[in-house]
Amino acid sequence: MKRILFPLAAALALACAGCAKKESADNSLNGKIGGSIIVLTNRTDLIDTKLQEYKEQFEAKYPGTSVEFEGITDYNGTVRTRMATQEYGDVLCKPDIQSVSYADYFEPLGAIEDFEKEFNFTSGSSPIFYNGTVYCYPANAVVGSGILYNKKVFEQAGASVPETTDEFYEALELIKEKTDAVPLQINYPAGWTLNQWEGTVSSFSGDPQYKNTIIHEDAPFVPGDPHYETYKVMYEAVKRGLCEKDMLSSDWELSKQQIADGKIGCMVLGSWAIPQVKEIADNPDDIGYMPVPAVVNGKKYAEASLDMPLCINKHSKNKATAYAWIKFFCDDTDWVQFNESIPPRKGGAYPAVLDSFSTMGVEYFEMAKAPEGYESAYDTLDKESEIGFWSDPEKKRIIDAAMGTTSESFDDIMNDWNRRWAKARKDSSID
Repeated sequence: MKRILFPLAAALALACAGCAKKESADNSLNGKIGGSIIVLTNRTDLIDTKLQEYKEQFEAKYPGTSVEFEGITDYNGTVRTRMATQEYGDVLCKPDIQSVSYADYFEPLGAIEDFEKEFNFTSGSSPIFYNGTVYCYPANAVVGSGILYNKKVFEQAGASVPETTDEFYEALELIKEKTDAVPLQINYPAGWTLNQWEGTVSSFSGDPQYKNTIIHEDAPFVPGDPHYETYKVMYEAVKRGLCEKDMLSSDWELSKQQIADGKIGCMVLGSWAIPQVKEIADNPDDIGYMPVPAVVNGKKYAEASLDMPLCINKHSKNKATAYAWIKFFCDDTDWVQFNESIPPRKGGAYPAVLDSFSTMGVEYFEMAKAPEGYESAYDTLDKESEIGFWSDPEKKRIIDAAMGTTSESFDDIMNDWNRRWAKARKDSSID
């Protein structure tokens, strides 16, 4: 019986292999453009407006095509769960997964060498490629660290855009004294808003190798260190009463309208927030974006990175149309301008809202990838130490101390971080 089944199984395998080759040939990126595709998006607010406009333009350019959007609120969590199946759309924004897994889920788009000739921000710590093959197409780039502010509030207070932390405190004091606006909105209850401060660490370092350096240090949270200086600003602003009075009842959605209306001076947010607030402001020109008030060796820095690059589901039955959509969306629409983002394509014009970055001579950079053998060291130490750079408990601990809710000082917290970090290094055997 085994001798009969074996050649049959082999024949079936060959037949299936033949089918796979035929499907691959008929469903390549360069195949016939037509039919329908599903595009997953985290921009649920734009499905019936801006994205609908793009859909109509694409379908007019490629008659016989149809684009359907599927908006997802909890994008990362939902999409990562769906990726356990083959049903995660035809086109999707890259969720937070490691690059080593790209080939398991995404269709290859080309060689990184070719993309590097056309695009910036392609080889930093959040790459679009793995082993030289690109799986994620650059859509737009954002400044991960900065401060959203209302220009009119600053003008009414007689405050200029600050370059240093001392100037930042002075500007907030002026807003407090001379206007009715909240100088700096923290949004303590939301939690995730506090994590936005982690994005400013890169500006306090100005060093692409910062993450690769502190994994070898037992006490990286000391005066002068980027993390120390970042959260000292948070602590001081709260301690000096330069934030909302009722810290425990602020609301994120309401705060967007309040800063648009001039009731808040500024908030620490990534540049992704600029268009969201401008859209609801009576005068969009009142909304500005300033560099982090940090100076490193006489220079100012800002980390820039690709934001939500686009991928093709490797199980898509219509890869040619999926790829045509991605190329159209990234190259033929005003998406970058609409979001007031940094264009990833070389030679593109930077948005006017970043003029203060140019005026102050801000230098953009990407965080470097970890060296071989240490790819997960930074994240491992963060997890094992339970500091949680991109989670909110320790930020709330800092704010609680600044409000006087606890008896800890800022240095008490930083010393505790150092102890936990050193223990995590020892336990993880990271030399």
